[in-house]
Amino acid sequence: MRLRRYPWLAALVLLCMAAGGGSPAANEQGRPRVVEIRLDMMIHHVSAEYVLHGIKLANDTHADAIVLELNTPGGLESSMRDIVSAILNSSVPVITFVAPSGASAASAGFFILEAGDLAVMAPGTNSGAAHPVVLGGADVGKTMEAKIENDAAAYMRSVVLKRGRNVTLAEDAVRKSSSYSDKEALDGKLIDAVLSTPAAIFAKYDGQTIKRFNDTTTTLHLKDAEVVAYAMPGLEQFFAWVADPNIAFILGALGLACLYIEFTHPGLIAPGVVGAAAIILAMYAFNLLPINSLGVLLILLGIGLLALEVKVMSHGVLAGVGVLVLVLGALLLVNSPWPQARIHLSTALGVAVPLAIIVVVLLRFAIAAKMRKAVTGEAGMVDALGVAKTDLGPSGKVLVHGELWDARARQPVPKGARVRVREVEGLTLVVELAPEPE
Repeated sequence: MRLRRYPWLAALVLLCMAAGGGSPAANEQGRPRVVEIRLDMMIHHVSAEYVLHGIKLANDTHADAIVLELNTPGGLESSMRDIVSAILNSSVPVITFVAPSGASAASAGFFILEAGDLAVMAPGTNSGAAHPVVLGGADVGKTMEAKIENDAAAYMRSVVLKRGRNVTLAEDAVRKSSSYSDKEALDGKLIDAVLSTPAAIFAKYDGQTIKRFNDTTTTLHLKDAEVVAYAMPGLEQFFAWVADPNIAFILGALGLACLYIEFTHPGLIAPGVVGAAAIILAMYAFNLLPINSLGVLLILLGIGLLALEVKVMSHGVLAGVGVLVLVLGALLLVNSPWPQARIHLSTALGVAVPLAIIVVVLLRFAIAAKMRKAVTGEAGMVDALGVAKTDLGPSGKVLVHGELWDARARQPVPKGARVRVREVEGLTLVVELAPEPE
């Protein structure tokens, strides 16, 4: 969901945050205020909207600075460009900060790091590896790959050159996928400092004058700054949670299982509603992720093998192969260069095995119920045994299932003889003489 396409919804979200604590509170008189935004997930439309809202709110409330804390494996180029554009056009200085120790700002995160008015990394962090990747496994050809690479390199140069940082090393991160530790980035003049905390950044740069992207200058006043964390609104938190490929896969499997239950047991309603909602949410998430068509085909093949197990009765062979194919399809479903954006083996197994049990067991019950002889209604009367209460020559009365019926026999049947129902013609039973039990 891109809230910028719905201005009224964006205004409502901002109003709710201002009233309910989502926006920074008014700073104490004379005390600088810094808005802290934490980008600790994959960069996609949802996380980009969160960052854009935080930057906008900091500008609207005239904060003294923004600290954009980065810990991301990268993400979508379009979302990265939206964030970079917001940083470059912000009237409030933006400090991009890779933290905490052990964090990284890879791929698209490296572009965002270099876009900051101040670029800082915590000790033990790394950044780089910004070579553009064609998601989804599509083969676009060498010419198109070169165009994409050249475009990304030019974009990097346009940002880094203006910030006065090392253009050569920055471009190597794009063209050669070079990655840099915090010390290498500082020595190579890709960042401005290596500091552990926002407080250390404020202490170092308080009173210093920096050059903005629009060639103006501003003096930072950060001494004893009040840091106000900008929390992701509940709606965006929900969509960010859904955008996790593991959650999306679970929702997709849950949706298929619920719809299957609804189709095999019409009228339950609840499984159909839950299944439809889960499928819609899964489709929303997969729309943000690079989907591999081979993974989709393997998942469909796995489900088909599970269904075939019920028909063929291979004593579990087809079901076992179906589970393996289903797991393999899940692992290949999201074709992402970032491990954090792939489906985990534990998730694939946790979904494939229960789904196999549900499909095999429920489908077997459904087929057995369909093949089972009806015991109610007209169909339930066929082959039923009864007793002739009158002579049938050919018409008379018979007692079947404790009820007295009009009956007709093709051959004469004496009173008291056992009869078997062969047909039901309205309210008349067509019967024949049944052999006496031994």
